[in-house]
Amino acid sequence: MRPTLYEYAGGESAFEPFANALHARCLADPELNHPFSHPGQHPEHNQRLAAYLAEAFGGPARYTGECADQTHVVWLHAGNGDMSDLGRRFADCFMLAAADAGWPGDAEFRAAIRAYIGWAVDHVALSHPDDTSIPAGLPLPHWSWDGLQD
Repeated sequence: MRPTLYEYAGGESAFEPFANALHARCLADPELNHPFSHPGQHPEHNQRLAAYLAEAFGGPARYTGECADQTHVVWLHAGNGDMSDLGRRFADCFMLAAADAGWPGDAEFRAAIRAYIGWAVDHVALSHPDDTSIPAGLPLPHWSWDGLQD
């Protein structure tokens, strides 16, 4: 049986280093720095991001069990106007952070996570640019080697 993306990335211990690397990359980017350095950011942002991505890639349901649901995640990113260039920059940082964190570099795995972050940028960060009216009860998306599972 094929491992989940979560297992292939390295399991639980692989996601917090990834979230830390992603956060560092975003802080270093001159355009992404502002949204990633604001004082209102949750003090456990990186741990929550790690839990979210782990769950999305097939890991345990820690994010939805302990933190929030997908509606909250979309709401956090809503109402910011046109952010299309920030989405592209974030996706680039995401892929570079995968290398920084030591995630596997094989082409099939990288293609699967690149497809995920492209989808996530479109459906989370860019889905409600002008409003914060988000449907309740959105499920956290689950991603596999073959794409979106839900």
